[in-house]
Amino acid sequence: MRYLTAGESHGPQLTAIIEGLPSQLPLGKGDIDPWLRRRQGGYGRGRRMVIETDEAEILSGVRSGRTTGAPVTLVIANKDHRNWTEIMSPEEGGEPRKKALTDARPGHADLTGGIKYRHRDLRDVLERASARETAARVAVGSVALKLLSELGVQGANFVSSLAGIETRQAFSWEALDAIEDSDLRTPDADAAGQMRERIDQAKKDGDTLGGILEVRFRGLPVGLGSFVHYDRKLDGRIAQACLSVQAMKGVEIGRAFENAMKPGSGVHDAVYYREGSYARDTNGAGGLEAGMTNGEELIVRVAMKPIATLMKPLPTVNVVTHEPSDAARERSDTTAVPAAGVILQCVIGWVLAEAVLEKFGGDTLPELQERVAAARTFAREY
Repeated sequence: MRYLTAGESHGPQLTAIIEGLPSQLPLGKGDIDPWLRRRQGGYGRGRRMVIETDEAEILSGVRSGRTTGAPVTLVIANKDHRNWTEIMSPEEGGEPRKKALTDARPGHADLTGGIKYRHRDLRDVLERASARETAARVAVGSVALKLLSELGVQGANFVSSLAGIETRQAFSWEALDAIEDSDLRTPDADAAGQMRERIDQAKKDGDTLGGILEVRFRGLPVGLGSFVHYDRKLDGRIAQACLSVQAMKGVEIGRAFENAMKPGSGVHDAVYYREGSYARDTNGAGGLEAGMTNGEELIVRVAMKPIATLMKPLPTVNVVTHEPSDAARERSDTTAVPAAGVILQCVIGWVLAEAVLEKFGGDTLPELQERVAAARTFAREY
């Protein structure tokens, strides 16, 4: 499987094309739009989330509610484009255009992207570098999550910490409803209250906040990924997918950083054989060993930096005059940490679905389901 996305933050639409999906996968707007709504939610989001009410339009590859095996095209309209039609026009002329960006924002793609692509109006960088692009990746990832669900794989995401305030209630699959009901995607109501206070203060200060997200999957078959070559190791591919999301700066699988401070005897997960199958009492590895899924729950934790657009801007330089300036202000969130967990679940889900198809193949969903079921039986009886 593979996909491409296209589109700018204030352009007419975001477009994604997915190739390689098996046919006969049940798929409709009801499988995609709820994920787009989750991405737009969360305490601390800005006014753009009020303007946009994202919905996906399926333009190809699906007929009568099922994939056909042909490429699937998804489109998400940018409703705010009506206010940017002249500014974002592809036609020549009218330069310098309104809302030209020349005061580079520290922490953004602005300055480096301007140098790389030789733009003086840094809006040519901002519009594609914007996290608005993640709406397309959530749409794509929701399709992958649908495929995984048809194979008995379930995912979840929650906020582990925000601005240093940690969720003290341990994750459990029984708490999924509480996580979904929380505007901070945490089952810990006390921690959520403290997070809201911290977000409110940061908004008053013109500042932004980051945090740590945790994504989990259960029901994965043993042996996704491989140890035989560096670019087939699943942990490397998961890390790349996570770090490709705007503002993500660190990834750990299992208790990676905690394990780095312990002896091996306190880190590795002992293996037992009980009631006709292999078992582990611990999961310090986070479900991956030597680049492959081992049948345990996959646990991925990702660090998100504070959003780089500040309402109380940092010093910078104007790229046209080279004079000192304050960084440009663009409409922004105080924090997007709760939404980031949704995005990460989708991008990790894509990597997992891709790995499933690599291992099991199959042009249709029934073929794939039969092969995955056979692999699970073999793993139990090995």
